[in-house]
Parts: sequence; structure tokens; C-alpha cells
Amino acid sequence: MNILEIIAKKRDKKVLSKEEIDFFVKNYTNGNITDYQAAALIMAIYINGMNYEETTSFTLAMAHSGEVLDLSELGMVVDKHSTGGIGDKITLILMPIIASLGIPSAKMSGRGLGFTGGTVDKLESIPGYNTNIDISEFINNVKNIGISLMGQTLNLAPADKKIYALRDTISCVESIPLIASSIMSKKIAAGAEKIVLEVTVGSGAFMKNIEDATKLSETMIGIGNLADKETICILTNMNQPIGYSIGNSLEVIEAVEALNGNMQDDVKNVILELGAYILKLDGKGDNIQENKEKIEQVISNGEAYRKFLQLVENQGGDISYIENTEKFTKAKYKMPVEAVKTGYVQKLNAEEVGKIAMHLGAGRMKKEDNIDYAVGIELLKKVGCQVGQGETIAYIYADDEQKGRKAVEKLQQTYEIGEQNVEKVADIIEIIE
Repeated sequence: MNILEIIAKKRDKKVLSKEEIDFFVKNYTNGNITDYQAAALIMAIYINGMNYEETTSFTLAMAHSGEVLDLSELGMVVDKHSTGGIGDKITLILMPIIASLGIPSAKMSGRGLGFTGGTVDKLESIPGYNTNIDISEFINNVKNIGISLMGQTLNLAPADKKIYALRDTISCVESIPLIASSIMSKKIAAGAEKIVLEVTVGSGAFMKNIEDATKLSETMIGIGNLADKETICILTNMNQPIGYSIGNSLEVIEAVEALNGNMQDDVKNVILELGAYILKLDGKGDNIQENKEKIEQVISNGEAYRKFLQLVENQGGDISYIENTEKFTKAKYKMPVEAVKTGYVQKLNAEEVGKIAMHLGAGRMKKEDNIDYAVGIELLKKVGCQVGQGETIAYIYADDEQKGRKAVEKLQQTYEIGEQNVEKVADIIEIIE
């Protein structure tokens, strides 16, 4: 078996065997296959696609290219993953809720890169919170208090990291089999038994339209079925940011408010839907409406909030910041953004909002960039809201006055205000099982 034959086979639109895919992934990961040979194969896959069996073999080969986490001692672990978005603090709210309902919540998360935020950065904005723990501590935390949220410290799916970086350099990112195998390889390597995937759709998401999001979801479910990992995909709206805050400590503050019952409607709808299906996959109940009521109950009785406090304290965080969010370091400048005319907010491009927050310092343009935890954006008005000319529709939080003024100007331009009201796209677009 050699790489030239494998490249030629996929170039000629033939189906690769499991052995051929394993050979490529193993030898590219250990350096026996060159970047230019790998690039030729990835381009052939990008152009000619892969069927479910090929995509599953590719996924499993990448998942087993490094360490695979065994969480079986914790019982049934249902993992939640989002394809990413702007203002996405869902993990911070949802996982304590799930843990308070008796489902082990063992989640590894990543850092933000580009205009999408990372859960690890948000957690590290809490003074003292340690995301860099070892696996034995991670598992013991879940055994002791039912929850642990940490960074990806293991050598999980190294083949995916290498292939993803290559795809980025040869314009082969937007391939549904390659995206699906990238996501699912990491979930399988992280020890998930069952998986609930939030597939975001819209301007602030990787999938810009429902057709592509549906195709990606069906591909990931197909991989899950063939890999014996039951998977459900929930399509959610990311045409505008979710919730009202974008930025690390700002999103933690919003998450704390949400766990205390003060939750934005769009956040609540996503939390209830994802949570209800996690409960279903865990065997805690097939009735989705009843599952949503269970979630609302642990929010209203304070159990979910107390679980978040327990999580933070257990991983070295200073819970006084959670008990009194006024303690978080504030940005130097809080600048109002005013509506340029009277009317209704018709559009608020999530990707543009994310880029504004990134340029303020809330995100990274390069992996080595430092994050400014205090900066970001607070949205007072979103799609469908009526506004008057000169009314404050948002705030910019900046540590640099010039950057802040530029952000105010850009956010004003991002808000599209017109005379006619528009109907907002539903927060939950579709459930694909």
C-alpha cells in the first residue's frame, strides 16, 4: 500500500477502504507522508467527497491517532458540542444544570480563535479557576461533585489538528465530510458515549444556510450511528449573537444571571432544547416537554446555580466573584452606541459583532495573542426591537479609547434599522435525529 495509489484512487472518484484511510492517517500523523502528498489527497476528497463508511473510517482513524479518554467509570456520559457562534455561553449555563439533574458532566473545551469565543477563556476570566488539570483530577471531580470543565490538555486526535491546519492552507475547509469527521473525531476521543450537537446556522456560524447545516448534521449522525455513538443534532439560529453579552467576563456574568433565573429568551430556548435531549439520551425521560420542566425546576430552586458555585470552587476559582459579579474587573471605558435613526432593528450580523469584539481584545487573531477578559459588547436591542434615533442600543467595553470609539462606529454600522418590523428566525430551527 502506498500514498500515490490512494491519491489516484480518490482522484478517480473511487471509494477508499478502511485500511487505506488508516494507512494515510497514521503515516501523515507520524511524518512518513509529506504535506504535499496529504494536500493532494485532501483536495481530492474535497472535490469528490466521501460516503458514510469512508467518513466514519476517517473519523475513527483520527480519533485513535492519539489518546482516547475512557470515561466508562463515570457511567453514561452524554457530551454536548456546539459548532460555535457569537456570545455562546451555553456550556457555562447548561453543564451545571445537567449535573444538578444527576447526569455526569465531564467536558473538555477549547480556547477561542478568530471571531468565535472559547469556553476555556471564559472560565479563566474567573480569578483562580484552573482549566489545566490532569485527567485523574478531571474524573475525580466528576465522581465527587458531578461536574468538571477543563481545557484540552490531552493529546486528543492529533491527526485532526494536523489535517485541519493543512486544510486551512489549501482552501479545503468548507467540506462537509471533512468538517463532520473533524468534529466527531474529537468527541469520540474525548470519551463520549452519546452526543448532542448544536449546529449553529447563520451569519455568525460556520454553516451559513439551513441546507448545508442539515447535510452536516445528517453526516455526523451517520458517523455516530456507524461508530455506535447515538447522536442528535439541534439546528439553532446564529444570524445574531445569542444572549446580550459578547466578551469573556461579560459572558460569565450573563451565565450567572441566567442560572439565577434571569435568562434571555434565545438563551433559554437553546438551553431547554439541548438539555431536554441530553436528558432523553441519558435515559432520564423521553418526554421533551417534561424534561424542559425538570430543567426549569433546578434553575428556579437554585440547584443549578449552587452546582456552578461548586464547580468554580472545586477548580480553584474565587466564588466571591460569582456571588457578587460586581467584583469582576471592569474595562476602562463604557461607551454607548446610539441608534442612527428611528425604526426597527432588522438585522444584526453576528459575524461582524464577533469581529468587533475580537478587535477590542476579547478574541484572538493568532493563537499566541493574549485575551483581555474585561472588554466586549453589551447588546440592549436586537432584531425586532423598536428604537428611536439617539437611543442607546448597546455598550462597548474597551480598555483602549481609540479602539473603543472605532468599535462604536462599526457597531452602529452593523445595526440595520428600517421602517418595517421583521420577524426573527426561530431560535430552534430543526431537530435531526
